[in-house]
Amino acid sequence: MNKTLVLCALSASLLLSGCQSVNTTSSGAVGVERKQYMFSMLSTDEVNQMYAQSYQKTVGEASNKGVLDKSSNEAKRVQAIASRLIAQAPVFRPDSAQWKWEVNLIKSDELNANCGPGGKIIFYTGLIDSLKLTDDEIAAVMGHEIAHALREHGREAMSKAYGIEMAKQGAGALLGLGQDTLALADTVANYGMTLPNSRANENEADLIGLELAARAGYDPNAAITLWNKMSKASEGSPPEFMSTHPASSSRVASLQAAIPKVMPLYQQARKS
Repeated sequence: MNKTLVLCALSASLLLSGCQSVNTTSSGAVGVERKQYMFSMLSTDEVNQMYAQSYQKTVGEASNKGVLDKSSNEAKRVQAIASRLIAQAPVFRPDSAQWKWEVNLIKSDELNANCGPGGKIIFYTGLIDSLKLTDDEIAAVMGHEIAHALREHGREAMSKAYGIEMAKQGAGALLGLGQDTLALADTVANYGMTLPNSRANENEADLIGLELAARAGYDPNAAITLWNKMSKASEGSPPEFMSTHPASSSRVASLQAAIPKVMPLYQQARKS
């Protein structure tokens, strides 16, 4: 049985509400289909709001330090790629058209990028500059990150974290709905947003990201060159991106197998 489901079942008696089975996106041409288990007390809107606060703090700190890049050619490049990808997101989930998407570039040597719940994207210049990413490769990274948000992998991880924390603390800490609950929410947010993604989640993000990029007119083959560059970058001191997106030996093979499914979408996008 799915571990998250086990944790949800264990904690349901504590919460007097259990898990709900959801499928956050359509399957697309790549055929992503997996039931996801989310705590009913942890809604999509709540997670999006929670993450938006964290995102604004990060962006604000970058602005105060003078490293928030809004006007350079590189910033405009990232914004343009993001716009094309975001336009395709409703193919997988129509409600994403109403998300308050944000895209920001931060000047940093850090090799990292992220799209958090609700469509909050951060790219670091180090990832682009150090790996000399092409537009197609940037789209591969960003499509992958957007896919994590569309599939609500963060909320899924947080649901699992709630199960773990509540099993530890017992019903007493939860029934008060006071400071203990707020502290629990902080713990869950940190836990759910910083752990490495599961192999299943990574595969889903790879496949959906591949299709998003293809539909936006970016060459899906760039996903292969991207991960080859990532692998080389990980041979020394692994970049931050790889700590939450661990590479697996089957990743490139899975992407190569999926490329023929999305190549017609790419070819059609290039004609239009």
